[in-house]
Amino acid sequence: MIANPEPEEVLRWAYENFNRVAIVASFQAESSVIIDIASRVRPDLSVLTLDTGRLPQETHDMIDRVRERYRIEVQVVHPDAEEVRQVVSQHGINLFYNSPDLRRLCCDVRKSRPLDGALRGYDAWVTGVRREQSATRAETPIFTVDEQHHGIAKIAPLATWSKGQVWDYIRANHLPYHALYDQGYTSIGCAPCTRATSAGEDERAGRWWWEQNELKECGIHYSPDGRPRPFNGSRDQ
Repeated sequence: MIANPEPEEVLRWAYENFNRVAIVASFQAESSVIIDIASRVRPDLSVLTLDTGRLPQETHDMIDRVRERYRIEVQVVHPDAEEVRQVVSQHGINLFYNSPDLRRLCCDVRKSRPLDGALRGYDAWVTGVRREQSATRAETPIFTVDEQHHGIAKIAPLATWSKGQVWDYIRANHLPYHALYDQGYTSIGCAPCTRATSAGEDERAGRWWWEQNELKECGIHYSPDGRPRPFNGSRDQ
């Protein structure tokens, strides 16, 4: 792959080099862009999304809008019901407010473990992570070998893009986007763990806003104890 490729080049390369590629979509702005670009490269997209059981209604509405626009199936992945029951029984339904460790446990059960199972059988997965989003994501490679998910490829086509580029693409192509952006949200996750942000705040300031000096990350890209998942590829591949 050439250095600093455009997202379409990245996705075209991914589909040419891997048999089974999953787009893992949160249905934030980056997902809108990736799905649109990928649909120009490949008609039969595999799109996965995690339904934690605590998503805002607007996220479900967005999933339906994307399904209708692109005529694609979106595989909705759910956490294990018994694991959720045990965590809630022991720590309460809103355990994430009580400590960073319990918040990470909740993310692990509702997000990381379901994703781990869903990615089995795939050769590569595509994420919307961008380097500009936060300091924790500043070194995100476009391509890496994801040892945390069975050694498959992890691909971030928008890693080098700015927030402005994402929204310019959405507007230029009249793409559907998550309704909560119009209410001041800049990053969208589970309903009780996300709020709108104010001018000057970091993009991810509305995620787990009650925590001080903690990583604004769940276990998908960071381990449950808050350590970065290892990157084993070159950030410019």
